[in-house]
Amino acid sequence: MFELHHLTAHEQWDWLRRGEVSPLELTRHYLDRIERLDGDIGAFVTVTADAARERAAELTAGGSSPAPLWGLPLADKDLGDRAGVATWSGSRLSRGRVAAASSEIVDAVDEAGAVSLGKTATPEYGLTAYTETLIGPPTRNPWRPDTGAGGSSGGAAAAVAAGLLPFAPGSDGGGSIRIPAAATGLVGLKPSRGRVPAQSGLSSLAGLPVGGPIARSVADAALLLDALVSPDGRPPRHHQALWAPPSPDGAYLGTAVRGEGRFQLAVMTTSPWDDAFDVRVDPRLLGVLTDTADMLATMGHGVDETSMPASDYPDLFRTIWQAGAAGIPADTEDELALLEPITRWLVERGREVPARQLGAALTGLAGFERMVVERFAPFDAVLTPTLAMLPRPVGWYDAVDAERNFEQQCLYSPFTSFVNVAGLPAITLPVGEVDGQPVGVQLIGRPGREDVLLAIGAQLERRLRWQRRHPPVW
Repeated sequence: MFELHHLTAHEQWDWLRRGEVSPLELTRHYLDRIERLDGDIGAFVTVTADAARERAAELTAGGSSPAPLWGLPLADKDLGDRAGVATWSGSRLSRGRVAAASSEIVDAVDEAGAVSLGKTATPEYGLTAYTETLIGPPTRNPWRPDTGAGGSSGGAAAAVAAGLLPFAPGSDGGGSIRIPAAATGLVGLKPSRGRVPAQSGLSSLAGLPVGGPIARSVADAALLLDALVSPDGRPPRHHQALWAPPSPDGAYLGTAVRGEGRFQLAVMTTSPWDDAFDVRVDPRLLGVLTDTADMLATMGHGVDETSMPASDYPDLFRTIWQAGAAGIPADTEDELALLEPITRWLVERGREVPARQLGAALTGLAGFERMVVERFAPFDAVLTPTLAMLPRPVGWYDAVDAERNFEQQCLYSPFTSFVNVAGLPAITLPVGEVDGQPVGVQLIGRPGREDVLLAIGAQLERRLRWQRRHPPVW
């Protein structure tokens, strides 16, 4: 039986504009699914049903608007503030602080005409690659509920995969969009540094976290990316990003729908963590990577190989990750005791980092960025596994030994964080399946070339039709 969530976000957008469904009808449909299904998934930490219905009713009464997301439901990742709504940030320390004002990224989706249904779950302060916290139940993978949805945008990905949202904005400081999207069979796009004005990465330490879309299809991801880049719907030339050059083709949705072009690609199976830890990519995931590379070659793309040279990246990234946690507002022993062990370890280690070491790490990572950009320069995109393992069982990460926890995260996702350091765009695409679990591959682009990643993704999607694969809860 047909239901509204069976439509892609792009199709829902079209139905809204033609008047075949109203924002209020669409909002009610998703709120009903959340009420019935999310208890077993844990995608949401807060559902703002009354506010969502009120917002949708106002949009319905006002009639169709050119706003790029007019009437489409989504949800805010619970690291950002929405005025009047509790922000937990995955932590007992926040105690559900009610925000007085909204974050820029929340204002952006509101300006674009979206309807927020609530807050999606995230690990404590978004620091880990899994979404299991002390403030609520773990966020489970809709494909296999005994496994986790990944992190830190785990709630957003689980909600989209389960059909509780058509798409969702996430944030990615070391893989936090791509990791959960790959684990739950979705498209996840980390834009270039500076691409999304409301969450550009430029104001953060080392420029790591950026905002981007999580969606079921490439076109849906492009639709949301267009709105994040230009919330008022004006042509992108009026919204030049601070660092990333504009898309040569204008709006990303057109690029994703057309899916045109032949490109020079390279396959890479090495990571910057290989010398620090015993990184082993599951042979089944390597098989999916090889099949994808072969398919791209038959489609007319050039396919070469490249590798990640040895560097001191692990020590540099560890310093920045720890230093980035130093500002978490836990100053007394009682406040520190409310943090999870991995977070407390990061906070305490970060506060011990001397200025000279921090400065050296920032300089070293800037050099690493240049090296990666130069290494990848001959290619339009570099193809890697997104993850080195299948989604991990709930409870797999060590909850006590922080060093072991850090190592586990690196072993699970060794191919993601270096892309943030380099400021490059990257997309994960759900090209395969192993033992009933989705498998993604990652495409890393040149600076500012999200359009190339979307074009290649659209070509693969036309062949593989992953947007038609859904978990049992669907």
